[in-house]
Amino acid sequence: MDKILGLLNIIVKKIFGFIFKIFGREYTESTHEAIFQFVKFGIVGVTNTVVSYVLYVATLVGLQKANAFPKVDYLIATVVSFVLSVLWSFYWNNKMVFVVEEGQSRNIWKTLIKTYISYSFTGLFLNSVLAFFWVDIIGLSKLISPIINLLVSVPINFIINKFWAFKTK
Repeated sequence: MDKILGLLNIIVKKIFGFIFKIFGREYTESTHEAIFQFVKFGIVGVTNTVVSYVLYVATLVGLQKANAFPKVDYLIATVVSFVLSVLWSFYWNNKMVFVVEEGQSRNIWKTLIKTYISYSFTGLFLNSVLAFFWVDIIGLSKLISPIINLLVSVPINFIINKFWAFKTK
């Protein structure tokens, strides 16, 4: 994992260093660290999406094969995939993105609860409000609105996680 992150770090540094140079801006180490942290957060988010979908399908298929709760099987699958995929994100964000520096501490259980709150806010509440806005008020396609939501919800989720859920002492 460290080798992959090291390679990714070099790639991000070269790409963003080049972009900053084009615009005549200095690419400082602190700027790089912030951008690299966001890139790692994005990678965790992509894996979280895959994990969430796989868990949803596996739970749904399992319930259907067992003929269990046929009227609400998709809702149960949604809850199972949400609970477990947020746990997945928490683990990887804690291990790879919002790493506790030496001399700092973090209450793991408090952080986990805050992570569930932040994902509930951005994943359920904010995305629902934005979907209503894009589809019913602006008139965008129901297929496009979730993609546009990502442009809003991912940065907000990152900020909430960085400065609240994963805040260190």
